[in-house]
Amino acid sequence: MEYQLRLHELAEAELDAIFDTLNREAGPITAGQYVGGLYDLINGLTTFPERGTVRPGPVPGLRIIGFRRSASLAFTVEAHHITILGVFWRGQNVTPEILKNRL
Repeated sequence: MEYQLRLHELAEAELDAIFDTLNREAGPITAGQYVGGLYDLINGLTTFPERGTVRPGPVPGLRIIGFRRSASLAFTVEAHHITILGVFWRGQNVTPEILKNRL
């Protein structure tokens, strides 16, 4: 069964910001490969969504999965839907309070 995927608008903005920063620091090829890898991880969740660490708290079903030791992807899995709540990079603290406003 394939799950439907939804990216929260702030998660999309975070992906764009990561690309922009890497583009300035390392160039467009590196930025494209890194963000492309993040999108591959995100799209891969549609076939195998229940990965990552489940985080109990105020966000029901919250899961966090790491990417290349430098980013964390926060998402929820419900019925047949996956919602990407945020993409946190370079040590940004992922707190339930930040994510609760994105449900």
